[in-house]
Amino acid sequence: MSSSLFPPAEHPAARSQAPSSVVMVRPHNFRPNPITIADNAFQSRAPQEAPDVVARAAHREVSTVAERLEAVGVAVHLFDDIGDDLPDSVFPNNWFSTHEDGRVALYPMYSPNRRGERRQDVVTMLRDRFRITAVHDYSVLEDEEVFLEGTGAMVMDHVHRVAYISRSYRANERAVSQVCRDLGYLPTVFATTDQRGIAIYHTNVMMSVGTTMALVGLETIPDLEERRRIERQLHDTGHTIVPLTHEQIDDFAGNAIEVQGTDGRYLVMSARAHASLSTAQERAIAQHATILSVPVPTIELAGGSIRCMIAGIHLPQRPAPFHDAVPLQASQEPLPSS
Repeated sequence: MSSSLFPPAEHPAARSQAPSSVVMVRPHNFRPNPITIADNAFQSRAPQEAPDVVARAAHREVSTVAERLEAVGVAVHLFDDIGDDLPDSVFPNNWFSTHEDGRVALYPMYSPNRRGERRQDVVTMLRDRFRITAVHDYSVLEDEEVFLEGTGAMVMDHVHRVAYISRSYRANERAVSQVCRDLGYLPTVFATTDQRGIAIYHTNVMMSVGTTMALVGLETIPDLEERRRIERQLHDTGHTIVPLTHEQIDDFAGNAIEVQGTDGRYLVMSARAHASLSTAQERAIAQHATILSVPVPTIELAGGSIRCMIAGIHLPQRPAPFHDAVPLQASQEPLPSS
């Protein structure tokens, strides 16, 4: 694919792939979601510990990730969850995304007990501290059983305006077409399977696209022509590919996110994911970013890892005094259901 299809990196609406500000949600009633286990092969069926022990451990893990990010200069806007029946509230990247032209998108969620995760207080914080030009609310598509779970379902190259999408129930192609058209991304859709032959539920489990590097589970793309297409597209947009094996995907090595810290870019991943990397892979990554790994074994019981826990803020900053990096707490205001 010719690189002429992609906007140049200095495109005014797409200057940064690595966010320096993020949103996280600290859970109080975390548990693996019984509704999502049907199509999430990465999810554990039942924790061995008592529910209150699991919930406290998840709370600590999110707090630790937030502290580690802030220590390297990433602004973390940390919200506490708002309800008793929101087991996956720790994964805010599924219900909203932000973009450097000032757009915010709210997404239709596959599981009914995840739809309450959409929150007006998060959107209000974004309006107060960043420049927003439009809010696109696609949640009404849930009424038609059409779903697209944000940057879980779409791995977005914000610099070159490409959205990589693995086919699944959580990435309806009609929604993909509408969202990519509205937000100005080129959709790149392909099929994936894990080593058990099961379709991978979210693209961001098998793929992470940074500024100049991409971790990709190429083995999960069974169609060789589609695999070559993904490789070619990443190459044409200036990315060094670090291939991941099926086993590393199972260890969440693909579920990483690049962020911008005070002293450079960091690739944030779980300790389990980091341990799965070879020395050669670590060296390849080090040419592009510093690995920042944090143990989140409790969160990973729910079938997601570090990337799922972090919603990057790509919006332009408001002038001072609005752009301070003081973390916010939740206001108990859920978005009205559509």
